[in-house]
Amino acid sequence: MTHVRVETVALDAGGNRQIASRTRTTSPLDDRAAEVEEAIVQASAIAQQSLSQVPERDGWRVSSMQVTFGLTLAAEAGVILSKASAEASFEVTLTVERASDAP
Repeated sequence: MTHVRVETVALDAGGNRQIASRTRTTSPLDDRAAEVEEAIVQASAIAQQSLSQVPERDGWRVSSMQVTFGLTLAAEAGVILSKASAEASFEVTLTVERASDAP
């Protein structure tokens, strides 16, 4: 059986992540599976809710969306941080096409 480990980062007293190599550790992926699953469910729900609010406009509609996001697991259980900085934590690609009933 393959044992997958994930890198974790320590949080300082203010809850900020520390990325120095001495503060990085690993833990078994199985031990963090519930947290990862919850993060995926939440991110998916946010993406789906956002897409449902985009109206058709001038005969064009969003036909698909691709969302990419990263996770960083903090050393303490129950804490997940986005991998990238706040200004780039999600990458969203939208496909826009002519609506089928447009003239």
